[in-house]
Amino acid sequence: MKKLKERMTENGMDYIQVGDYYIPDLQLPEENRPIGIWGRMNKAYLELYHPAQYNDLVLSGKLWTYLADLNEQAQNRLNCIIAQMKAAEGITEELKAQNQMEWVRAMNSIRNRAEEIIRSEMIYC
Repeated sequence: MKKLKERMTENGMDYIQVGDYYIPDLQLPEENRPIGIWGRMNKAYLELYHPAQYNDLVLSGKLWTYLADLNEQAQNRLNCIIAQMKAAEGITEELKAQNQMEWVRAMNSIRNRAEEIIRSEMIYC
């Protein structure tokens, strides 16, 4: 009986021997960026309401990249919305110095509204 090769390439695909069988040697792309809170929210949403799209992303190896990109876009959009709301409502560092509790109340309100906008426009759509 002849000895089988441990690795082989056929039809442009690499195979590795496991026992008596050759299985495809698949490698997922390396992604080091975090997916963050927005990425995790969207991942849960896709799993629950769009399983076909979720499975497509998982099987193509693009899920982590997709979620990391979405997280970055959502965070940038959140920062932009907060800055615009602060300017529109006149929330300044001067208010922070004069009345800290009022400033905290206003900033919490702005942040909550901005997060709701992000959730409805980018995460749960």
